[in-house]
Amino acid sequence: MNGIMTVGFTVDGFRMFYALLAVFLWLMTALFSKQYFAMHSNMGRYWFFTLVTLAAVEGVFFAADLLTLFLFFELMSFTSYVWVVQEETKAAIRASKTYLAVAVIGGLSMLMGLFMLWHAFGSLTVSELPALAERFLAGEGGNFGNRRTYLYVAAALLTVGFGGKAGVFPLHIWLPKAHPAAPAPASALLSGMLTKCGVFGMLLINCRLLFCDAAWGRVIFVLGVITMIIGAISALFSVDIKRILACSSVSQIGFITLGVGMINIMGGEGPALYGTVYHMVNHSLLKLVLFMAAGVIYVNTHSLDLNKVRGYGRKHPVLGAAVAFGGLGLAGIPGLNGYISKTLLHESIVEHMEYLKAHGTESELIMFRRAEVLFLIAGGLTLAYMLKFFIAIFVEKGEGEKHTAKNSMTLLSGIAVCGSAVLLPVLGLTPNIIFAKIGGAAEAFLNPRSGGAGTELTGISWLSFENLKGAAVSVTIGVLVYVVVVRLCLMKKEDGKRVYVNRIPAWFDLEDFCYRPVLLHFLPFVCALVCRVCDNFIDGIAALLKNTVLAPRKRRMSIWVGTRLTHMLGTAMDAVVSVLNKTLLRKNPIKKSFVSVFAVSELEAKQTFSLITGSVSFGLLLAAMGLVITLLYLLF
Repeated sequence: MNGIMTVGFTVDGFRMFYALLAVFLWLMTALFSKQYFAMHSNMGRYWFFTLVTLAAVEGVFFAADLLTLFLFFELMSFTSYVWVVQEETKAAIRASKTYLAVAVIGGLSMLMGLFMLWHAFGSLTVSELPALAERFLAGEGGNFGNRRTYLYVAAALLTVGFGGKAGVFPLHIWLPKAHPAAPAPASALLSGMLTKCGVFGMLLINCRLLFCDAAWGRVIFVLGVITMIIGAISALFSVDIKRILACSSVSQIGFITLGVGMINIMGGEGPALYGTVYHMVNHSLLKLVLFMAAGVIYVNTHSLDLNKVRGYGRKHPVLGAAVAFGGLGLAGIPGLNGYISKTLLHESIVEHMEYLKAHGTESELIMFRRAEVLFLIAGGLTLAYMLKFFIAIFVEKGEGEKHTAKNSMTLLSGIAVCGSAVLLPVLGLTPNIIFAKIGGAAEAFLNPRSGGAGTELTGISWLSFENLKGAAVSVTIGVLVYVVVVRLCLMKKEDGKRVYVNRIPAWFDLEDFCYRPVLLHFLPFVCALVCRVCDNFIDGIAALLKNTVLAPRKRRMSIWVGTRLTHMLGTAMDAVVSVLNKTLLRKNPIKKSFVSVFAVSELEAKQTFSLITGSVSFGLLLAAMGLVITLLYLLF
């Protein structure tokens, strides 16, 4: 970049693949939208911002440098905001505010991280980041203190922005709110593609800036495990169809984030990289199918409540087959695409545990053993909540059966839903054909050691006893959780029939319980208090100095009082008063001199202005104005 910030683009195999995958998702949701939006208004707005968002997503994947990526990433965030608020309901407006808040906070954090990297490297070109980071850590240029810590801080700031969009804990709060509020086609794109733009950014930071940094990888790994478990538990307890799928997206992003961390921990070698990229692709396709299926259910029943749509799918076997493919694929059942990626992710953990037995510490080995257990439990919970979803709608009898439309889908909707669903077993049954090509392109892009020539993953026995054993453990856990927890604990008898209930207290919401009180009440109060104390303290010091050290010396009153202007105005006013005293005001004459009055007023005005310009509040105002001008300059 030669010291000049420019917008640039590039292309390679992996970028091209994901750009084409984005186009496929937009095409399928466009076909489905004709049925979904048949009775909706404001469609011109929706289509305009949908196309702009597609352009922004393509800009993210083709960005040659982090500045270009940042600009298109922020454009994507603000245009996709319209999806969340499209329905203009109270819930949609509130969810859109949460979505926008996460986007703005993440964007400002990313901007600071970019400033730090630009200051350290003088370039933000993605292809140059590994060499630039290596030279920086070797001590070239400037005094940055602890250089690795400096990079960690910059990477953490960037990860806040990328991770917030991906839905990584603790910035995952927007997904469970935005998906139920947004239209189903938009939810499919939010979950299927926009979260992957966040993961794409995380991959760049991990594989290009901090490649093979095991310490950083462990932090990302732990965040992935937490996200994976929290999302799965939330999905299990939910009774809203799209909320189940939204919380499921949080959990699956946790699986992917876990893989991102494992790439660094394992030094970029082995199944971690392939499993992460495969699960990105699989999750995009799985959620495309499931959210469109949820949209079909909503269009025909006008409800997302599991109890109100219960039994709707009993007469719709084609829709049921599509949901079964999506749900079982998400749970990692052999024969479907999710099994391939989850097997690789699990194998990466197992391989690292074998390495730790010979070369690691006992405490680290224990941590990864526990992580493996949580991985299998999360897989079981995935099966449990998808069984809950499928059985309630397609097996059980209920209120949803009264919606007896002969065809649940139009021709275009059927092509979109079923055409996407067919890909799931095709990918699951041919992993060494399609996935191998994707993996080779991903390694060429993400592994700096590959020299731009990735190798295809071969030699894995997908149906070996060890691989099937992991899937069998998760299936067993899932069935037990469904029978014991869902059927016994998450259902109750109401009016003579059993209904699904959400046992999580309404107040137990991270956004309402923590973020909103802190951001809207606590922080403004603290900042206002600090500003008031500092303002009064500095103003008190200024007044003390004025009356002591800087007090004016007593002088003999000179004839000239005030400025030339005040003296002239005062003299003129005194002449007028003199005339009035001799005529109209002879009984009550004015005795004061306006030369002194105007002089004193001018002095008081100067002192007041001096105190204002010297106060902390005025300084903060100027700082805020300077920040706004700086951001406008950088953006335009």
